[in-house]
Amino acid sequence: MKILVTGSHGLIGSKVVSRLRERGDEVITARRGTGTDTGGTVAWDSENGKFDATKLVGLSAVVHLGGAGIGDRRWNGAVKDSIYSSRIDGTRQVVSMLESLRARGVRLLCASAIGIYGDRGDEVLSESSPPGTGFLARVATAWETEAMRAQEFGISVATLRTGIVQSRSGGALAKQLPLFRAGLGAKLGGGSQWMSWIHIDDEVEAIIFLLDHPLVEGPVNLVAPQAQTNQQYSSALAKCLGRPMLFSAPKLVLKAALGPEMAEELLLVSQRVSPQVLLLAGYKFHFESLELALADLLKR
Repeated sequence: MKILVTGSHGLIGSKVVSRLRERGDEVITARRGTGTDTGGTVAWDSENGKFDATKLVGLSAVVHLGGAGIGDRRWNGAVKDSIYSSRIDGTRQVVSMLESLRARGVRLLCASAIGIYGDRGDEVLSESSPPGTGFLARVATAWETEAMRAQEFGISVATLRTGIVQSRSGGALAKQLPLFRAGLGAKLGGGSQWMSWIHIDDEVEAIIFLLDHPLVEGPVNLVAPQAQTNQQYSSALAKCLGRPMLFSAPKLVLKAALGPEMAEELLLVSQRVSPQVLLLAGYKFHFESLELALADLLKR
């Protein structure tokens, strides 16, 4: 397969590129900016919404993972605008590129997030659950709307509603490890909020699986089958490291550090998400339980 990957330098994208090349696919990565393409890259002039289409003839699939980080900086108006525009404008440009190529039969996998569900308490959430409320829910809803527009001209589309990716190379686990190793690990707020997580290997393998199963369309929850509360997650991580878990980070402290909206939507939100579409399609998880996932990651 000839596959274009955007966001190829990110935590997920870099591993997807490696995995695709390992199995023999021809991978082209999108390089933002103008200028001459080199090797397996294609220029993406995101300012003007254009790709160098000469390298994209015969494209089989696009894995679109680009977007500004949601937890890198404290939210303000400019940061939220960047989070929104990097996803919606970028996806619009990818879809327009596919339309201009007249690329019927191409597979499009577009990143999304379980943030689309908003804060839902103990409700079990499947792909058929309606969107929730809040900033991230609005972003993800608009994001998926842009991606699904590609169906209008014969593209098979799936949106990847990714949960909390577990990896030592980045993301939430990498940030928590130093504190937990020092015996300073803490549950967040009351700890009763549900966390829907996925091992980085399952995230990548599920993306590969969906590339090879183009009949699976629409939203797909990329989360492990067993969600955990924050209390359960924190205790499991502390146990795997052989450290105590004696503390809690009060909501007021988290809101003061990050701002109320960011703290509520990233750390205190409760999302109990089920991967129903993946399971029904026949995907077999390598790491169904958090204990197995953490044991694997922490031995690397």
